[in-house]
Amino acid sequence: MSPNDTRAGAAVPAPPDASPGYHAVFAVREFRIVFVAHLFSLLGVVVSELALTVLVYDLTRSPLMSSLTFALGFLPYLLGGTLLAGAADRVPPRRILVVCDLICAGCVALMVAPGTPVAALLVLRCAVAVVSPVFQGTRTATLADILGEGDLFVLGRSLLRIVSQSALLAGFAVGGLLLTVVPPRGALVITAATFAASALLIRFGTVRRPARAAAGGRREGLRATWGVLRDRRIRALMLMFWVPPLFAVVPEALAAPYADEIGVSTAALGLLMCALPVGTIGGELLAGSALGAAARARIVLPLVVTGVLPFLLYAVAPGVAVAALALFLAGATGAYTLGLDAWFVAAVPEDGRGRAMTLMTAGMMTAQGVGMAAAGVAAEFAAVHVVVAGTGVVGTLALVLLALEVRATERRDAADRHMTSG
Repeated sequence: MSPNDTRAGAAVPAPPDASPGYHAVFAVREFRIVFVAHLFSLLGVVVSELALTVLVYDLTRSPLMSSLTFALGFLPYLLGGTLLAGAADRVPPRRILVVCDLICAGCVALMVAPGTPVAALLVLRCAVAVVSPVFQGTRTATLADILGEGDLFVLGRSLLRIVSQSALLAGFAVGGLLLTVVPPRGALVITAATFAASALLIRFGTVRRPARAAAGGRREGLRATWGVLRDRRIRALMLMFWVPPLFAVVPEALAAPYADEIGVSTAALGLLMCALPVGTIGGELLAGSALGAAARARIVLPLVVTGVLPFLLYAVAPGVAVAALALFLAGATGAYTLGLDAWFVAAVPEDGRGRAMTLMTAGMMTAQGVGMAAAGVAAEFAAVHVVVAGTGVVGTLALVLLALEVRATERRDAADRHMTSG
């Protein structure tokens, strides 16, 4: 039976303007398996980050080493995403997903050993981060195989993002409670088990599919990976995934200094940290459940160019309520990603989809790390509210230019299609 046979629970393409809703995505059995595996992987990532940070601090009593442990979750993304991106198309996708989960489980299991030195713990943390973009890029490309390239794929991607944002809100709280019951190494044992559970679910719950590109059939290595960006349309859409997070992370990175600047409590700091993810979840749910594919495509560019405009409210050094509102509104504009996902999967050739998705994931995480670092540097020379408001100005100008480029590529492609049909 073909994986696309409706009797097997696969997706049936919907009309362009139809909105099947999130329930239609969960009707696909294979997606349900991927979704549960995603929950296990997220639990593993969140708990391992928290437990390892606490463990390193217990061993070194150094805040610097503890924060470095957390930062290492970002730094290797670009390395893994570029060096290993080709594997996402050369190797059967299910095998990649299972192997990545097993590598993560093995690395975390080695962290549990009582005599493991701090340097080895950091190396193992890097190893987990190196394979993460390959895993995420391959999984995203596989969603298009499971759900088709239409609206169900967009909604499936949205659901995984919503779960990830929810993990930012609840994951560290759950991890903190867990660490009150078990020591850090005990929490890491649980983490290794969650990665192993994800591997088992993917191995026995998803369909085996062949590699998208034959080995040797495409140029390999860094040149091939960055060669994805030679196509003007793909390059513009890729930047649409990378540039907004570069600016969006600034107020979150500076939330603690801003709370100190305006003299508010730790509870108020928690509100500032939660506002943007809550807005993102709300925006995605609204766009995914209330809008059809055509409407989501129409709002992409307007939402992108207004995405960091709410940061201008920081210019008057507002109180917590207004600052949180600004962050909520900025997060809600993240609904543009649903339409952007549809554009991107349509633009990327199928035999290079895994490579492109991996590079996209690596670039997004790297952009966030760069944005956080740049925010910290800027806040050394200017007040926090000035930095965030300035981000609103500079970010909006950059995003307007990017939106114009995306529109230009769209018109060029439309003209090419007209000439071909003529």
